Amino acid sequence: MFTFPIMAVRKVIARGEADAAANGGFRNPYYGTRPGEGEKPGFWLVGDEGVYIISNGKLAQGQKPLVVYSNECHPKGSDDWWDHKRGHFGGDDGIEFIDAGLVLPSFNRNFAAPYLGIQLTENEISFSLITR
Repeated sequence: MFTFPIMAVRKVIARGEADAAANGGFRNPYYGTRPGEGEKPGFWLVGDEGVYIISNGKLAQGQKPLVVYSNECHPKGSDDWWDHKRGHFGGDDGIEFIDAGLVLPSFNRNFAAPYLGIQLTENEISFSLITR
């Protein structure tokens, strides 16, 4: 499982929406292989050099997206990030689009939960709210 502070997830979604409004829409993370997918409010879950979420709005020249690493897989903050990434995301790099509509309603119903948990299996992605 990968955990992210809910406030950070909200900021990533909001940044994507702001970038999309300012720069003409949302970016498709699949480079045309899945037309229209990911071109709405949400974020990308990325596994490569760590595991992180990234804003998905189109960017102006030289602008960078907002990136938030999972608590378990920051390459500069965790000695075992590679093993955790391989065990829970897989050995290959990957990217999945997460629609904001899948997570925001849960956040808005449970203000006591500070973390979003994301679990991946071979066939699905599941979400949980975590109170620690």
